[in-house]
Amino acid sequence: MAGPSPYQYLDSQEQYAAILDKYDTFLFDCDGVIWSGDDLIPGAKSVLAKLRKRGKQVVFVTNNASKSRMAYLKKFEKLTIQAELCEVFSSSYAAAVYISKVLDLPKDRKVYVIGMEGIEEELKAVGLDYCGGTDPADKHFLPSMDFSLLNSERSLDHSVGAVLCGFDMHINYLKLAKAFKYITRDGADGPVRANETGGGCHFLLTNDDSTFPARGGPWPGSGALSAPLLFASGRAPIIIGKPNKPMLDCIEAVTHFDKSRAIFVGDRLNTDIQFGINGGIDTMLVLTGISKRSEIDASDAKTIPTYCVDSLGSFDVLQ
Repeated sequence: MAGPSPYQYLDSQEQYAAILDKYDTFLFDCDGVIWSGDDLIPGAKSVLAKLRKRGKQVVFVTNNASKSRMAYLKKFEKLTIQAELCEVFSSSYAAAVYISKVLDLPKDRKVYVIGMEGIEEELKAVGLDYCGGTDPADKHFLPSMDFSLLNSERSLDHSVGAVLCGFDMHINYLKLAKAFKYITRDGADGPVRANETGGGCHFLLTNDDSTFPARGGPWPGSGALSAPLLFASGRAPIIIGKPNKPMLDCIEAVTHFDKSRAIFVGDRLNTDIQFGINGGIDTMLVLTGISKRSEIDASDAKTIPTYCVDSLGSFDVLQ
């Protein structure tokens, strides 16, 4: 049986120039590609500016749900990188759009959030009410083996019709327990109706990344944090972020491009590169984040990019 299709390793100015000639739309992951934590990848800012100068379309696609798109714009501004709101797609934004437009959550039903301000801001932007998240009432620890708070009549909000899990640096047993109760209550896997309490409850993850790159990382990601809830409930959630289809649906709904002349640039095989493959888009793996070249050279490699390059900054040799 034939092995996986080979990829092209880029290491010359001629090869870099050929990439720019071949593609009109460049879709980028952010963490591990453009920056790592709060530090720019050397040369990345200059390369983005050169792409725009050549008239290329630039799109930023991130699974990081800790920030809203507006917060991402502030980060781009802080790093002095040009970016417009319409160019930024985060899993928190895509999740909010999916709950509002695809699932059509009734306006009198709430979203219970395991996550941070980014998710809350995007839910608010599309007109969805929510609870949990950064609410101080859900940020404290329960006394050991004391379930009295969870068993009280006021512990749960019975208007909740969806649970959305993302990255949460203040995750605790109280949040997990509440989310568990919502998605396992009687009829939770049924329809979510207006003017009703209890009953159906959607279950979604912004993304299921096991880790993410940042200074001193990698660190546990949203997928790792949601694992206890999946294991306890036995429910299969809708996963919004890369490599899943809802994220691409969100991008294609507002950004028009020719897939045959588009390329996705990422640092992670099982999310970024698989996302491009699933969407019929060529891919480029950069080696400044999570995945290593040895992984695609392995005889049992499952996900192979179209190209591999040491860094996005490698293209900075071009004028």
